[in-house]
Amino acid sequence: MIDHISWFGHGTFAITGTPLIYINPWRITRSERPADIILVTHDHYDHCSLADIAKLRGEHTRVIGNERVAREIPGCEVLLPWQSIAVERACIKAVPAYSPDDSRHSRQEGGLGFVISLNYYDIYYAGDTKLIPEMASIHPDIAILPIDGNGTLTPFEAALAIQQMRPRWAIPSNWSITSGGTNRVDAQVFQREVGDAAEVVLLTPER
Repeated sequence: MIDHISWFGHGTFAITGTPLIYINPWRITRSERPADIILVTHDHYDHCSLADIAKLRGEHTRVIGNERVAREIPGCEVLLPWQSIAVERACIKAVPAYSPDDSRHSRQEGGLGFVISLNYYDIYYAGDTKLIPEMASIHPDIAILPIDGNGTLTPFEAALAIQQMRPRWAIPSNWSITSGGTNRVDAQVFQREVGDAAEVVLLTPER
């Protein structure tokens, strides 16, 4: 399953196969194959980009986000924290994502992460979040965590989350220089701090 995950820089990912899932598309090229599902964690411009969603959206694409995202994107389906929806072979569960000490990602903003269950794997996309108590109930096979510390997890906090959740694979996001994130040093710090708690996969951005 890890081979079906592509990173496009910053917080943009795709899970290829059936269904084809994009998460937070931003600064992405137009795809010949429309997405089956587009997941949007919150309404900040670098996660909720209407222009990029339009590049991937087809007649039958389902866009899923929170209430603030739905105000921006016509036809967006709303999930509340801990609600689930089945789309083809995938089950999508929304989970809370917030930063208790940062107003840009406050709990009141209603930010989401997602647990995507597909092909007998659970993939946790954390969204813009700090280390929060709700993570204790999430035990995925693959965890995708931000490590930029910009109102989100630092490399050290992200490593603590991995040690708590114990996924098989861990993928850091929000660190590529080319996407306006931090640099590779932070990814290497994250990898070192995770140790043997998980296999850290440092993806190369597709764009």
